Amino acid sequence: MFNKKSIRDIDVRGKRVLVRVDYNVPIAGGEVTDDTRIRAAMPTVEYLLQHGAALILCSHLGRPKEGPDPKYSMRPVAAHLSELLGQPVAFAEDCIGPAAEAAARSLKPGDVLVLENTRFHPEETKNKPEMAQQLAALADIYVNDAFGSAHRAHASTEGVAHILPAVAGFLMEDEIRYLGQAIDQPKRPFIAILGGAKISDKIGVIRNLLTKADQVLIGGGMANTFFKAQGYEIGDSLVEAEALDTASELLQQGGTTLRLPVDVVIADKFDAEAEMKVMPMGQIPQGWRILDVGPETVANFGKVISAAGTVVWNGPMGVFEFPRFAQGTFGIAQAVAASDAISVIGGGDSVAAINQAGLADKITHISTGGGASLEMLEGLELPGLAALQDK
Repeated sequence: MFNKKSIRDIDVRGKRVLVRVDYNVPIAGGEVTDDTRIRAAMPTVEYLLQHGAALILCSHLGRPKEGPDPKYSMRPVAAHLSELLGQPVAFAEDCIGPAAEAAARSLKPGDVLVLENTRFHPEETKNKPEMAQQLAALADIYVNDAFGSAHRAHASTEGVAHILPAVAGFLMEDEIRYLGQAIDQPKRPFIAILGGAKISDKIGVIRNLLTKADQVLIGGGMANTFFKAQGYEIGDSLVEAEALDTASELLQQGGTTLRLPVDVVIADKFDAEAEMKVMPMGQIPQGWRILDVGPETVANFGKVISAAGTVVWNGPMGVFEFPRFAQGTFGIAQAVAASDAISVIGGGDSVAAINQAGLADKITHISTGGGASLEMLEGLELPGLAALQDK
């Protein structure tokens, strides 16, 4: 299934290894506030250190607009990694040029260096060959372990992979293996659950999954556009007028494979403390809006999930940030965790729901990359993966 070379397939002893990690983590007051992504890459980092490599880690952080910006510095990340590893971690004030080169040259096997934010250079997102060359100059081998950025062709994710021997890290390997297998060789029945606000973000995903999955369960704001396309009254609910024709097409393509909610939780305003009611579909009064799927839908979807062989879930079932309208999402999270299916969850909100419900250990694989996992579900090739050496 996974046909790329990984760090197991090369000799790294005594080599300087440039690792593209996804250390795009939240920082407040100069401290990392959530280190999930840093921990996710630890198996790769530890393996390379144990096998005698000198490590140079690079990542983007946030979206700095005009070159260097102290609030997007990787310095706090280097400090946090040092605590996790229990050893000093050096920091280079830049990711390319003299400062980075001097820092890389001075490394010995077992040393770790974190480079400054790759996006402090506009050449990164433009995938300029000059920047890829300068990154490649720092090391002997390139490892991509940043699945969360693999769908972007940037200098540090794709450009440099054409210059140095390039292989995958363990996180990249796991992500591709679990997601790829779920889509291409699923244990059946294969159930896809899609939520979130907009159909337009996921048209390609829905199209592709309708050809692969046994059932596609739809919730979240995107369900409203399907309801509207069916001619239902949906009150003041969020709807994508420009996606109504697409929704009609998908309903036709989907036939009995595409399942929509049968009841919904409605509110008299978009507010955490709004008045709420459970309504069967098709009876939403004016002035009210759909903010979650209802209990009957959770029960129906739950039955489908409990019989599944594989479940892929991306996107919440309702306005998950309001606790009273998070019950649908939590209900689905519980159903997925309780099933015996191979379960793969991607997308920030679905992952947050699983974590908040304390069910993460009951899920086969939790994806670290929202955009990248969506592109895989859509059947697209990821540039950061394509550029790595084949086995």
